[in-house]
This record gives sequence, C-alpha cells and structure tokens, in this order.
Amino acid sequence: MAAIARRTPKTNRLVASTPHSLNGGLAVAEAMRQTNPDVVACYPITPSTVVVEKFSEFAASGVVDSEFVAVESEHSAMSACLAATAGGVRSQTVTSSQGLAFMWEVLYAVSGLRLPVVLHSANRTLSAPINIHGDQSDTMGARDCGWIQLYAENPQEAYDNSLMAVRIAEHPDVLLPVLESQDGFTVTHSVERVDVLPDDAAREFVGEYSPLSSLLNVKNPVTVGALVSPQYGFEVKLASLEAMNRAAPVIAEIGREFEDLTGRSAKLLEPYRMDDAELAIVIIGSVAGTARVAVDSLRADGIKAGLVKIRSYRPFPSEEMAEMLSGMRAVAVLDRSMSPGAASSPIHSDVCVALFSRSVNVPLVNYVYGIGGRDTYPNQIKDVFKDLQQIAGTGRPVSEIRYVGSSG
Repeated sequence: MAAIARRTPKTNRLVASTPHSLNGGLAVAEAMRQTNPDVVACYPITPSTVVVEKFSEFAASGVVDSEFVAVESEHSAMSACLAATAGGVRSQTVTSSQGLAFMWEVLYAVSGLRLPVVLHSANRTLSAPINIHGDQSDTMGARDCGWIQLYAENPQEAYDNSLMAVRIAEHPDVLLPVLESQDGFTVTHSVERVDVLPDDAAREFVGEYSPLSSLLNVKNPVTVGALVSPQYGFEVKLASLEAMNRAAPVIAEIGREFEDLTGRSAKLLEPYRMDDAELAIVIIGSVAGTARVAVDSLRADGIKAGLVKIRSYRPFPSEEMAEMLSGMRAVAVLDRSMSPGAASSPIHSDVCVALFSRSVNVPLVNYVYGIGGRDTYPNQIKDVFKDLQQIAGTGRPVSEIRYVGSSG
C-alpha cells in the first residue's frame, strides 16, 4: 500500500512560536494534538503514561477528533495502528520498555507492510530486575525492526521530532514507520521551556494524509499482508531496505524545512565545537547537555574537545559521521545500552563500520553509561576525555568496553 502526505506550498517563512513550560511527555502530547491523528491506540506504561493521560484528555474533551482506543495490551496497540493505517488513516501510539518488547512481532509487520505509523517511545530499561528508569536498551533492541529512529535530547526536540516524524513516515520516497524516542524521566518528566508552533502552522507543516490505496476501498481492492514465497520474499525485504536508505536525505530535507519554519536546527547529526576539535565523543539522547558542559570546561583548560550528537539513528548517517570524525586524534562512543556477547555496543558498532568502510583510521573506544537510569555527571565525561588523551598518545583503538559510573 502506498500513501502520500498532501501539503500546501512551502512558505519559507519563520513562524513565531509560543513558549510553554512543558515536560517531554506533555510536549509530545501537544504535537499529537496539533497533528490530530485519526486513530491513537495505547496501553499506558511508565514512563510514557504522561503522554497517554494527556492525549486521552484531549480526546475525551473533544479537543481532537481522534478515535482513542484503550486496548488491553501493547501488542494490541500496535496491531490496531497497523489495521488503521492499512485502512487508510493516520495512526499513532505510545509505549516504553516491556511495552515495546511486547509489540515486537507487530513492529516487523508494520515496517514490512510499509505503513507510516508513528510510535512515541519513552526510553526505559528492560527487566529483570524490575526498573522503571531510563536507559536505551528497549529502542536499541528494536534497531533492526525496519523502523526509522529519531532521538530527542530535551522536551523541545521531543516536540519537534514528533511533528517531523509524521512528515518523514508519510513521504512517498519513504513510507516507513517512525519511532520517536526520548529518555524516560530525564526528558519525559523534566519541565523546560518548549516553543510550540501555532496550531495552523503545525498542521500546515504536517499536512493532510491522503493514502493512495486503502484496505477499505472496495472500488479499488488491495491485498495487505499476503503470503509470499521465497521467490519474492527477498525482494520485498530489499524494497524496505532501499526505502530506509532513501530516508536519510528526506529526513535532512524535512529538517531544513523545519529549521526555516522555526529557526531550530534539526540535522541528522549535530556537532558541538568540532571545527578544530582533536578529541571527540559521540553521544545520543539527553546526556548530550551534560557532555556540552564537560566540553566547555575542557575548552577553558585548553583541551580541544568536541562532541557529535546523533539525532537520526536509523537510518544511521554513516557518511556524515565519518566526515565529522576524520582527523580526530581519538574518539569515544558512549552507549546507553548493552549488547551481551557482541564485540561492542550498538552505537559503537555503527560508528566502527562507518569509519572503517571509508578508510578513516581513528583510535576508537566504547563506553557504556547510565544503565538502569544511573545519572551521568560532567566530571565523568571529563574523565572520558582524559582517557582519550592517553589513547591518542598510543594511536591505537581500545578493544575492551569501558563503563562510566559503575561500582562493579
């Protein structure tokens, strides 16, 4: 099934936003209100519950005309979104941790059917032991499900990503589901200034959803979810892979359009003090703000430190990453998830491939931090840079994974 977002012509004008005091969860709910999806199916789970609570209020009070479906499980939530989008309407859902894991089967079905569902995920560690706090084990585990993945550093980015996710998913060159992610509690429950677009500007940016085909269109019948033999299965999977490869320039294009509209940057990768950096860290999510404090402190001491923040993790911006890190004396990649038995953690593995496949020879080391919601502090980031100074002296990568803030 194919679909396209119909939009009014681009205005190339900067639109004044209104500042609000919102946490990340409420910022996402506000973006959902402005998008007004046809169907929102949810089963609440901490720490994403704040999004579900607020949007259900919007639906109950008639602020939106979305069909809010309170399902009995996260598996049912994603199944409902699959059915709704296959039926020709815009759908979204919200989850965290075990809830995302419970959706697993349907995640692959949605991406394989090329349905532009949007999922708002509040990162939370996976059990056991039971822990409601944030790390990125859940969404990193879903990195190969065929979903585009966007990560927010703060409530503002959570709002911005939530609007852009709809445009990206529904772009005719993409037609893939998008997972919009923010760190649980650190972002979902932290109140900051969030500049919210006027409703009409947000809706114009997102556009109307006009599917080219629908399961419910009896005048133009289509088959969704048909059995496929080995004769064609490989090609179907490759078609989704090619769509993912086409997504990177689409994300960049929509990001530039969003920046023209709001003045806020929305790039695949966001460098900080990298113009003359010699030592760099690669990071994703909320700890980027902490890392900037450490970088500024090191700069004041004469150390040429910099950082690269990943905003689009899938598709992974390999070419841009290699270009930014080329010439560094040493680089640390910080992961907030583990990959037991693997040579390194997820983001580090992607960075390694991006550099090696482009003949960029940079000493590289993998750090894991913040597991189970543990806080990470500027001095710990500064210690990582101290390690990089020593590693730069040897000119060799470090094979073992190092851990930030672990007492073990």
